[in-house]
Amino acid sequence: MQQIQADIKEISSLSSYVFRVLLKPIRPIDFEAGQYLQIVMGEEDKRPFSIASPPEQQNEIELHIGASPDNPYAYEVITKVREERNLQLEVGIGDAFLRDNERHAVLIAGGTGYSYTRSILLHALKNQPKRKITLYWGAKNAEDLYENEELLLLDEGHPHFTYVPVVENASSKNLQGWNGRTGLVHQAVLGDIDNFNDVEVYVAGRFVMASVIRDEFTAKGLPRDQLYGDAFAFI
Repeated sequence: MQQIQADIKEISSLSSYVFRVLLKPIRPIDFEAGQYLQIVMGEEDKRPFSIASPPEQQNEIELHIGASPDNPYAYEVITKVREERNLQLEVGIGDAFLRDNERHAVLIAGGTGYSYTRSILLHALKNQPKRKITLYWGAKNAEDLYENEELLLLDEGHPHFTYVPVVENASSKNLQGWNGRTGLVHQAVLGDIDNFNDVEVYVAGRFVMASVIRDEFTAKGLPRDQLYGDAFAFI
């Protein structure tokens, strides 16, 4: 873990409630794809967020922070970003980083858990270009898949990468013209994969989603040591 100060370079909106925050550390940083950082709000107040940028991007850190006024834990961070010129960070935390092998890497993201899988995906496409990678991104509504178009282009440009967007609210009025999958994201994975022996699963989302994936996927034959996610340290 590195303790470092970073200047606030830019903040912009990715969706109605997700903010893209770009930070410039005072020196290049090292971390593994899939690790997270903590924003130091106070001596006893450190708030974790997934790093959305890949490790190759050592001079700029990208975060995707889901925040609204009714979520003070994250919204207070966005307020600080808007008001301050720099932040104190602890970078390179967590054991749920991408392993270097030839197994099929299945990335499962719920909502802004996508930021965790984004770092892994971009790193793998550059450094493990022949590895089979599938990203399942689940969200309540289609508009919550804020990088859907970019991922569709990556899917088209990389023969070993498949992107599967999944929208939970099948009856949403915003699904008009939607051609992707509907339902719960983990069920889409179970519908596609019969044999988990040679699969690694990387998960980020709500704890309840991670818990269901752990229980149902291991029951289907996924070895427990081939399942990764920071949530599993707490549930």
